[in-house]
Amino acid sequence: MTGSIEQGTSQTHGNTHILHFLVRLPRPMEQVWPALATAEGLAGWFTPAHVLEPRLGGAVTLRDLGEGRVTAWDVERVAEYTVGDGGRIRFHLERDGEDGAALRFTHEFRGDGESEQRWRARFERLIALLEADLKDP
Repeated sequence: MTGSIEQGTSQTHGNTHILHFLVRLPRPMEQVWPALATAEGLAGWFTPAHVLEPRLGGAVTLRDLGEGRVTAWDVERVAEYTVGDGGRIRFHLERDGEDGAALRFTHEFRGDGESEQRWRARFERLIALLEADLKDP
C-alpha cells in the first residue's frame, strides 16, 4: 500500500479558518500513532514539540504554534492539541484495510499562518517517512 492525500478542504468562518484532510497512510494505526502523538514523531515530519504530555489535559508546546493543552486523547486513535490563540489540531486515525491507516485531520486557526498547501507538504513528508520505514529490514 502506498500513502495518498485523498481530500483537502478549506473553510473560513469570520476570521477562523478550518482545514480538513483525509490522508491514507501505508502503515497500521499502531505504527502511525507515534508520529502524531510523541514529540520525536511530530518533529520528524511536522514541527518540534518542546513539551508534549501524552494525556488528556497534558501540556503541549509546538514551535510556531504556541503553548496549549491536549484536549482529546484516545491512544492509537485520537490526539487533539489546542494551541496558541484558539488554534486546534486534531489527528483521528482509523483502520484502512489490513495494513494501512486513514488519518482524518482538522486544523482550526485564526489568521494567515497556515495553508492547505503547507499541510499537503507536511503530509507528503509523513507519507515518505512511513514508506521509508517499510523499506527498512
